[in-house]
Amino acid sequence: MLTALDLISGLTQAIYVVVFVLVAIRTWRQPTPAHADMTVFFGVTAFVIFAEQLFALLGAPAVWETEIAVALVMALPYLLLRLVDDFTTVPSLVKRVAELGLGASIVATVAFNGTLPPIVTLAMVLYFAGVGVYCATQFARAARRSLGVTRRRLDAAAFGTILLATDLLVSGLNAFLVEPEHTIVAALGQLCGLGSALAYYVGFAPPGFLRRAWQAPELRAFLARAARLPRLPTTADIVRELESGAASSTGATARIGLWVEEEGVVRFREDGGHVGFDVRPGQHLAGRAFAEQSIRYSGDPVRDDPEVGDLYRTSRVGAVVCVPITAGERRLGVLALYAERPPIFAVSDMELAQLLADQAAVVLESRALIDDVARMQAREEATRLKEDFLSAAAHDLKTPLTTVVAQAEFLERKALRDPSGPQDLQGLQRIVRESKRLATLVTDLLDAARLEQGRLLAEREPIDLGTLVSEVVARQPSGRHAVEVDVRGAIVGTYDRRRIEQLVDNLLENAKKYSPEPTSVCVTVWQQNGEARISVADHGIGIPAPDLPAIFERFSRASNVDDRKFHGMGLGLYICRGIVEEHGGRIWAESEVGKGSTFHVALPLGEGRRLN
Repeated sequence: MLTALDLISGLTQAIYVVVFVLVAIRTWRQPTPAHADMTVFFGVTAFVIFAEQLFALLGAPAVWETEIAVALVMALPYLLLRLVDDFTTVPSLVKRVAELGLGASIVATVAFNGTLPPIVTLAMVLYFAGVGVYCATQFARAARRSLGVTRRRLDAAAFGTILLATDLLVSGLNAFLVEPEHTIVAALGQLCGLGSALAYYVGFAPPGFLRRAWQAPELRAFLARAARLPRLPTTADIVRELESGAASSTGATARIGLWVEEEGVVRFREDGGHVGFDVRPGQHLAGRAFAEQSIRYSGDPVRDDPEVGDLYRTSRVGAVVCVPITAGERRLGVLALYAERPPIFAVSDMELAQLLADQAAVVLESRALIDDVARMQAREEATRLKEDFLSAAAHDLKTPLTTVVAQAEFLERKALRDPSGPQDLQGLQRIVRESKRLATLVTDLLDAARLEQGRLLAEREPIDLGTLVSEVVARQPSGRHAVEVDVRGAIVGTYDRRRIEQLVDNLLENAKKYSPEPTSVCVTVWQQNGEARISVADHGIGIPAPDLPAIFERFSRASNVDDRKFHGMGLGLYICRGIVEEHGGRIWAESEVGKGSTFHVALPLGEGRRLN
């Protein structure tokens, strides 16, 4: 009659045999050294299980049969160590010690004809357990360095190895008990054996549904981020997010190379956004994947891509998967996944890599469409600005030019009729006034062009802002707007004198233009928080709140400005902002419709710097 322990033992053995069959099939399909090591390890385990069942049916084994069975069991720690070396690096000294332990175990088994003294049995059990603990530790450390599915598989392998070592240790101790088959120790050993079988099944031969379940959280997170990726500031930001998502989903290092059609290369960039390296179609694994539009896998990239073999060795890359990123007929680039060890990549990993590449293609194509729309809108905006400029320039230049021409023609006819007649002083003054207005408009246009080129400022020098502002106000023509100046102490900074004068002139002209007569304009100069401050306040028509963010833009005017009454092209405040920002300062406005506006300027007191 079967006991519960017999059922557990039978289930444990069945699972180990199933794992052997699965890894053997995988090795046949993908013959890599790592898969071969898995097959040998689980093959030896399955053979020992088969031998145990055969001995149970045929009776007591012969001495040589026992010796072979014990030797195979003691080979498991060394085979397990080789398996660990496929996932992470095992020092040569540890390998040599394991080989010595294996050799000593075989010699002891043969020397005692399969009947080992208790002390030798205990030493062999401790050797097995010690190697097992080391292997479990290495699996766990490799898991901490990994992500996604790989991390879970390595965690399962570490757990299974600990349970296997515990099972053997318990079995060795159980041999010293009087009735081992009835002890709690025996049950503990059987449960550890079953746990190790299940953990190894999960770690080395996980079923497809389990792998998909492991991949699902990272994949869902990646797909959730994908919706917002096309609207990131730059394509480089998008590529970094795609690489991060692919790395989290696969547990490998991910890099994306984009096709640069003008140069005929697939360009990979470094983490900082700088150019890393270029790959031509057909060159290296990534170039072959791009040229052939098919997945390229290599479990030995040093052999398969010898031109960069040294780079693979120094980067500790032992496996590569390259997947083309393609949207319809348009080739966009390549997704490359790099891992330290070949076992990480299985068939389902390649299917996942293809899914990630397809999603990357959708994101990159969406970004390309957004860029196309943005370029189209920019062209439309440039066309609109050009039309606005031409309209404003034609209007504002035509008015004074018409006055100048008409007045000049009138004076010409008058002179022809009566050459000795008195001069028309008022007409001449009108010509001078309108000519100056024309000169101001042309100067504004030239200054706007210089500002676009970053060449607005000239040499700078130490200047007392209070004195300079007072001089500018004093030069203003007398009119119906009184200008009050409040200078609070000496405020010295390094500035372009002519441009600061132009700034103050523009702000004063602006304040007077939009203020009813007679009202005053107040100019204040002071120092605050390590900055020089200038404010110009008026009691004019004010600026509607929605218009405030745009008043310093080129050709921008407030919506409550009557173009027939207030002439201008909308360049004055734009030039003011350029002067301030090229000095390293700030300019802003506060306003209330019908009550007036206050323009604030903050300038650094030391050497100004250009803001980018």
